[in-house]
Amino acid sequence: MTTWDAAPSSVSAFMLTEGPFWDAARSRLLWVDILGGRAFEGTLAQGRIDETAWQQFAGTCGAVAPAHDGGLLAAAHDRLVLLGPDGEAAGHLVLVDDAGARRFNDGTTDPLGRYVVGTAPLGDRSDDERLWVVDLDGSVRLLDDDLSLSNGLAFSPDGSTLYSVDTFRHTVRSRPYDVGSGTAGEWGAHLVIDDGYPDGLATDADGYLWVAVYGTGEVRRFSPAGELVDVVRTPHAPQATNLAFAGPDLRTLVISTAQEHMTEADIAEHPASGHLFATRVETPGIALAPWRGTWAAA
Repeated sequence: MTTWDAAPSSVSAFMLTEGPFWDAARSRLLWVDILGGRAFEGTLAQGRIDETAWQQFAGTCGAVAPAHDGGLLAAAHDRLVLLGPDGEAAGHLVLVDDAGARRFNDGTTDPLGRYVVGTAPLGDRSDDERLWVVDLDGSVRLLDDDLSLSNGLAFSPDGSTLYSVDTFRHTVRSRPYDVGSGTAGEWGAHLVIDDGYPDGLATDADGYLWVAVYGTGEVRRFSPAGELVDVVRTPHAPQATNLAFAGPDLRTLVISTAQEHMTEADIAEHPASGHLFATRVETPGIALAPWRGTWAAA
């Protein structure tokens, strides 16, 4: 097993940095500060991440993805908001009908450009958080309604397997997925991580699964059989939240971290918390599709 350290790479730190997403068509990195309600875009060059623009949303912003036309799709608190390339709202879809109890959390696109997105509780732990597939026309399929906290999402390189995280149960689920129809089969437990909380996910070109483990300051790489083979640490930032493969060759691993629940003393002890980290890896990731759907104007 190989272990190495990533380096802090963003100029700014954020309270709950999440959801890095590499928009290969435009060579830009997207990410969110969930609690700040902002979606950011920036550049990645020589391991340095610079913010170039951001969008503010009402409430929280759980995730962001590029749209095929250069706009953005944001999971903004209780609704998916589609922004045009000019930053103006082009449409929205309300899915969370009890926004005082839950909010959107992590999301990603499937290989055809659908959106998969789940929820997190706003108060005490829940056992009925949700995971949906949103089709290109805005129609919705409910995959799960029994989650403690829906978190990381990733597909196998051929799209036939969907991985999803149930954080408070320390479980990474896997299930068969039909890219043509966007339908999914029954889930099974793929990994159980007891010494921390599984958070964000990504897969590489060899089908290995990378898991950000919140509370440990680690991203762990697992073989398709579930064997731990590599560990990337985020020094002085114990709350690793998510990750993405970025850069022209998809061999820069970008890791998001958080300051959430940390006191001033905690941050002084872990001063890199809330920054984006980066490191080079041998195996490239897989390119993620942009959102390819649309909705009526908001």
